[in-house]
Formats: sequence, C-alpha cells, structure tokens
Amino acid sequence: MRVDLGFFQIASIVISILAFGVAFWLYKWVASQPSSNKRIAEVGKLIKDGANTFLAKEYKTLAVFSSVVAILILLFLPQPIWNGNVLENIIMALAYLIGTVFSAVAGKIGMDIATIANQKSAEAATKGIKPSFMAGYRGGAVMGMAVVGSSLLGVVLVLMITNNTTALLGFSFGASSLALFAKAGGGIFTKTADISADLVGKVELGIPEDDPRNPAVIADNVGDNVGDCAGMGADLFDSNVASMAAALTMAASLDQASGGNLNTSTVFCYASIGLLSSIIGVFTANMKEGGSPTRALNSNTYVTTAIYGILTAIATWAFGLEWPIWFASTIGLLVGVVIGIASDYFTDDNKKPVHMVAKACETGPAFTILSGVSYGLLSTLPAMIGIGVSALGSYKVCDYYMGEGYGMFGISMAAVGMLSIVGMIISNDAYGPIVDNARGLVEMGGLGDKALEITDSLDSAGNTVKAVTKGFSIGAAGLTVIALLGAFISEVNIAALDMGKVAAGEAYIKGFDVMDPVVFFGLLVGAAIPPVFSAMLMLGVDRNAQRMIKEIHRQFREIVGLKEGKEGVMPEYDKCIEIATDGALKELIAAGLFAIISTLVVGFIGGVHAVGGFITGNIISGLIFALFMSNSGGLWDNTKKYIEAGNNGGKNSEAHKNGVVGDTVGDPFKDTAGPSINTQITVVSLVASLTSTLFLAFSLFG
Repeated sequence: MRVDLGFFQIASIVISILAFGVAFWLYKWVASQPSSNKRIAEVGKLIKDGANTFLAKEYKTLAVFSSVVAILILLFLPQPIWNGNVLENIIMALAYLIGTVFSAVAGKIGMDIATIANQKSAEAATKGIKPSFMAGYRGGAVMGMAVVGSSLLGVVLVLMITNNTTALLGFSFGASSLALFAKAGGGIFTKTADISADLVGKVELGIPEDDPRNPAVIADNVGDNVGDCAGMGADLFDSNVASMAAALTMAASLDQASGGNLNTSTVFCYASIGLLSSIIGVFTANMKEGGSPTRALNSNTYVTTAIYGILTAIATWAFGLEWPIWFASTIGLLVGVVIGIASDYFTDDNKKPVHMVAKACETGPAFTILSGVSYGLLSTLPAMIGIGVSALGSYKVCDYYMGEGYGMFGISMAAVGMLSIVGMIISNDAYGPIVDNARGLVEMGGLGDKALEITDSLDSAGNTVKAVTKGFSIGAAGLTVIALLGAFISEVNIAALDMGKVAAGEAYIKGFDVMDPVVFFGLLVGAAIPPVFSAMLMLGVDRNAQRMIKEIHRQFREIVGLKEGKEGVMPEYDKCIEIATDGALKELIAAGLFAIISTLVVGFIGGVHAVGGFITGNIISGLIFALFMSNSGGLWDNTKKYIEAGNNGGKNSEAHKNGVVGDTVGDPFKDTAGPSINTQITVVSLVASLTSTLFLAFSLFG
C-alpha cells in the first residue's frame, strides 16, 4: 500500500481535535460535581488567585526573555541574516515564539483545572474514596488530553505550513526554553512554601500539615498548582514535542534520500495512535470503593500500553509500515514501564526501601538522609540500564534490517514510543497535586477524620505514581536527546557541505572520539552542568525558604491569638505568597541562562566536536542526577506519610520529626531540580543543533 503523508497528518489533526473534545467533556464533568462548603470555597479562591497572580508575573518575565531570544534567532539562525535567506530566519523566529505560546497555554490549562478539581475532590471525600479519586483523576485527565492534543497539533501544523524540519526544531526550542523556566520557577515557588510550612508548622510547633493558622499554608497549596501542574504541563508538552521533532528531523532526511515519505508518515501514525490510546485509557480508569488508588492508576497505565501496542501493530500491517520501527517504538514503551516499576519499588510505601528509611528515622535525621540518598543512588541503575537497552536494541534492529542512518532513527522512535502514552502519564501526574490540594482543603474545611484519611491515601498514591511518571519522562528525555545528538550530527554535516568544508557524499562528523582532547573538554564541562544547574535551583529554594520562615515567625510573634487559634484571627497569607513569587522570579532566569550560555561558550571555544562531547556528558550526568533526585525525594515524602499513618512511632514522634526533615531535603530534589534537569538537557541539545552552523564558522579550536 502506498503511504500518503497527507492522510496521516489529517488523521493527527482529527485525533488532536478529538482530544480537545474529551478534555472539554471531562472539564464539564469535574465542574458539575457538587461543592457547597463555604470554607472550602473561600480557601479554594485564595489558592486560585495566588496561582493566577504568580503565573501572570512569571509569564510577563518570560515574555521579555522570549522576545529577546526571538530577536537573536531572527538575526543569527539558521544563518546570520545578512548572509542567508531572510525568510528562513523569520520562519525560525516565528516557530520559536509559537512554541513558547503553546507551552505557556499548556501550563495555564493544567493550573486552571487543578484549582477546580481540588475543591471537588475534597468535598467528594466525605462520600467515599471512589468519588474523590474520580474527581482528582479526571481533573488531571483534562490536562493530559489538552497538553498532548496541542503538542501533536502544533507539530503537524508547523511542518505542514513550513515543510521545514529546522523550523520544527525552532518550535521545539520555544517549547523547551519556556518549559525550563516555568518548571524551575514553579519548582522554586512550591518548595519554598512547602519547606517553610513544614519546618515551622510540623517540626517547631507540632501543628498539622495544612493547619490554617500556618501563614505559609495557602502558598504551599498554590505551589502545588504552579509547580506540579503549570510547570509540569509545560515540561511534558516540551518532552513530547522534542521527541517528535527529533524523529521527524531524521525521518525527513531519510525520506529525502529514498524519495518517499514512509518514515515521516510513521512518526505521525504512531504519535496519533498514542494519543488515541490515552483517550481510550482515560475512560477505562476506575476504582472500587475500598480499592487501592495506586493500583488503579498503575493498571490504567498498563491497559493504555497494551492498547497502543495492539493498535500500532495493526496500523503497521494495514499501511505497510516497517516492522523494525514498530519494534523500536514498542521496546521504548516497554522500557518506560520497566523504569516506572523500578521507581515504584523505591518510592511506594508498601515496599521495603520506604520501610527501611522509616526505621532509620527512629535513630536520627543523619540516618534518615544517609539511607534516603543511598536508596536514591541505587534506583538509578535499573533506569539507566533500561535506557541503554532501549537505545541499543532499537538502534541495532533498525540498523541491521533497514540500513545506514536508520539506527539513530530507531532510537528516536523508541523515544516516541516511550512518550506515546504521554496523555495517560500527564493524567496520572496531574492527579498528584490535585489530591494533595484536596487533602489540605479537607483539613482547612474541617470535613472530618474519615475524609482526611481518604485524601491522605489518595495523596500517598499520587506521590508514588508521580515517581513512576517522572521515570517515564526522564527516560524519554534520555532517548530524545540521544536522537537529538543524531539530529545535531545531521545539521553539522549539512552545514559543512553548504560551507564547502566537505565534498558531496562525505560526512564532516560521523561520531566523537573521547580521546580527542577537544571532545574530552566538552564531555567534562557537559557532565558538570546538571549538578551546577541543580545547585543553583536548590540554593534558590534555600534562600527563599529562609526569607519565608522569618516571615512566618514574625506573624506568629506579632499577630495576637494566631498561634493559639483564636476565633477570627487569620494569618497574612498574601505575604508568604508574595515572598515565594518574588524569590522564584528572581532565581529562575539565572539557572536557565547558565545552561544555554555554557553550550554557546563551549561551542565557540571547541567547535562542533567539543559540543558533541558536551551534549554526551550532559546527557549521562543529567539522567543520573534526575533519576537520583526524583526517586530520593519521592522516597522521603512517602516515608514521612508512612510514619504519619501510625508506623514507627506515628505522628509527633521523633521518627516523624526526622521523617519531616528527610521530606524537606527531598522536596527540592523531586519537585525543583530533578524534573527540571530533563528539560535542561533537551534545551542544551536543541541549542547545539540550532547553532551548529555558527560553531562551524566561528570557534577557537574547532
């Protein structure tokens, strides 16, 4: 059968529109759930207003940054405007801006539904665990459908309008750069408030987690929305776009050589089937009253995985697509599940690592930290092996059966496969902060111990599943940037041919020799970027949290009757929200610019060979740090909750206080630095690909 690219592009657009329709239906369903508690409505409004205020300020800051970058792209990319084609530079700048807008909208959608679903889930907890779970899950699914629908639609439209894969990389860079700052800024905000609220409330005063007397409690709940919903929405939008952009860049190059459009059609076919599988999976999500929310969320992921595998196999047979590419896509998805299972083992409060760390909490805070760090480091091995196996397996199969050039394309399709069910991944991920907020609203609304017990159970499941979904996204980021390294080599070879550095049919770069001192220089610097980037973000949280703790102390000292909970006495919540907002905006630009500028500096010093080493070192170091911090943080968080459930001394015991200390360390690990790293390595790889022509023309040792 002759493959028609236009058919698959139209099918992708139709399925994207279907996803928007499903998102709208889910939104209406969540909004229609009963909510009559006035106290919850008041607190919910405070959370929503605070989240909107932060997002408005953050987006204004990022609009200025994006405008400056767009001007630089217009002047210099893909070639200096005075040397190249003016129209190409204009297209690249516009593609970049469209990418930032799509990414920003993805974050905004996620935050808006979260601030409605949290109230619905809280009140539903008075009726039982099932209605509370469904409100939280379907709220997250609104974001899943909208984000993936917009990412697939954006990629299709950019390619259809421009027919230019370099413009697609520009679109991806726009999405990635905004996601980097949105995730970093939201992460600094949320962990500033979370750490401050816990250290003063739980450790110093021994008051409950979401006690309304705590001045930081509203900022803490706002943070769940701006960091874990808005930031995460932009982050996973970026991951999905980057994986498709890398695959389509190589697919277009292979199609040009073979004179067809089979490979490009395959990318759109598999990506659209992934979204369709997630739509079906969302409607299969359910749990019985008294059932396990963790099991319900994980089984839903496995069902969606099976649907994707079956539908892509049918499409491969029906449309005459290449079976080695199907294998590469499937192995990526299966490895994603394995990485998720490994993350689940190290973070689930029913598993041994959490129990061992809880036991260590009885001895002291030093042992809490030591054991959590150790298990976090152990957790990196299965995931790194999984990423390596999927990269090796997909490369070898496609290279052996399809020939030269298809190995790297196979790796890019493994990334597409791993992120094929990203609609389901986002639904599960966004569920976490929604039920976390619901738990706080139950406590502040005084809905009773039974409702609190239900939302605690849902929250614990959210933390476990969040570690699983982060494993997916980190693994996919790893495969995507390996594919982007292939895209970088392609861009360099095309530019070298245009500049007359090689003859037709010759390659300027085939690989990178680590014994070459220029490559090794790039490798070392690239490996150092993720730890320094992480440190900058966590120091931002540290500085900001210290400012907020001083403010909390001031309010407890100066507001008469606040500590005692005297009726009618309320803390000044807005002061803490203001501190978190201003601090996050102050800190977020520096870390992001550091990663981007480092790439440019290495390129202009060592040329394209140094940048190849730089990307390689950045990938390996970044993946290890991201996995370690994500899993350690999830482990400490669930250890604290495991103790609070009555184990190892229960609430207000020494073990509990030590567990809170571990959770405080883990918070910026898992919600600020860890999830920002996979965006950082994507941004670095895209910057390298887009500026490869400049590095060829201007470098000190290149």
